[in-house]
Amino acid sequence: MRTSLLALNLAFAGGLARPQGWQAKDFKTLVAFGDSYTDENRLGYFINHDGSAPPVGWDQPVGLKTASGGLSWARYASIYSKTSLYNYAVSGAVCSNQVTPRYFSAINAPFPDIAGYELPAFVADSKYKSPNGTAFFSGKSRDTAYTIWIGTNDLGNDAFLTDSQAKGKTLKDYTDCVYDTVGKLYKNGGRYFVLMNLAPLQILPQYATPENGGVNATRYYADKGPNITEISWRMYEAVTTVNEVFRYRTPFETDVADAWPGIKIANFDVNALMTDIWNHPADYLNGTAPLNVTGWINRCTLDGTNCVEQPSKDSYEWYDELHPSEQTSRVVAREFVNVLGGESKWATYWG
Repeated sequence: MRTSLLALNLAFAGGLARPQGWQAKDFKTLVAFGDSYTDENRLGYFINHDGSAPPVGWDQPVGLKTASGGLSWARYASIYSKTSLYNYAVSGAVCSNQVTPRYFSAINAPFPDIAGYELPAFVADSKYKSPNGTAFFSGKSRDTAYTIWIGTNDLGNDAFLTDSQAKGKTLKDYTDCVYDTVGKLYKNGGRYFVLMNLAPLQILPQYATPENGGVNATRYYADKGPNITEISWRMYEAVTTVNEVFRYRTPFETDVADAWPGIKIANFDVNALMTDIWNHPADYLNGTAPLNVTGWINRCTLDGTNCVEQPSKDSYEWYDELHPSEQTSRVVAREFVNVLGGESKWATYWG
């Protein structure tokens, strides 16, 4: 049933009570798509198998050393919510290689993307049965939450930031890919979705202005050029634009176009949450060293070697120049569980 106009207005104002159908205890399964912010070393399988993808029904091990320096936010969310995690995220991924392909020499191909790899891999797994007849995927429509957190690479260097996207492609093509993914997961039986918007990339050390800890070069972006302030503000503009699209397109698709009858979607404003960590670190970080939102834990040379981790990791918002720390990941995971419970001030609910 479509939400009434009054309910839509209240939702934008943050005035709705717990949305119907969102109870954390009712979810048994979590399916995640994304990039290095979420990956548990699925990319490592590609690297270690000459670019070949994991087979259907691959039981991915827990990633103990991810891009956060420890467990990924998705693993923490699974632990906190007591759900089974099926994680299809791949480090370096974009939503579609038809929009922003990024070549990875270690596999002699572009990074596996959501549209071309992650989504088809999940659909295949969701239908797979082992030789003894056991289904690989245990989730049901009523107890499975699907989450998508993608865009850091799509908007970054070697993509839209450096005008490296495929010819004729725009940010709309990127957002179209996200919602196309929702539609295909819906067709496969998905009914509950948490869409996570873009992180505040403009305050990451890789893209920040000098006064906010931005650096002239990183191992992920060595050729930034002379004007890193321009880079930061251009990133800020792109992030803001895309997040506004997410904010308004979700209610349009669900409550105006009625594209997916019976669907329920939470827009998780992880951008605002991470910005709040940056502005109020004492509310979130708990290390013994002075709290730090402009520096990072893992210090490496530009070629990615000679890495030295700083002590008191829980004092930092960032693990390296591009990735959130494990403590930030815990914060995101805890709030994600609140989103599942319909109780997050950082979320709006539609459908």
